[in-house]
Amino acid sequence: MQHRLRIFTGEEETPEQADSLVNVRFGEIADALAEAVYYRRTWVSDFSDDEVKIPSDLYAILSAYSHLRPGA
Repeated sequence: MQHRLRIFTGEEETPEQADSLVNVRFGEIADALAEAVYYRRTWVSDFSDDEVKIPSDLYAILSAYSHLRPGA
């Protein structure tokens, strides 16, 4: 079988390279995210402009929590 060689220019995306979505339960990632934010891991800021989809009730809780005064 003859091998086919290609020149990679970095401009084309194959389906395997395209961004893919993964559904996970929040509990599966919560501890890792909390620890990464606490220790200010650099990779967290890499995703700061990415959009995420969350349930509206979780958004309401997070919004309310972010407006609470520390120690309240």
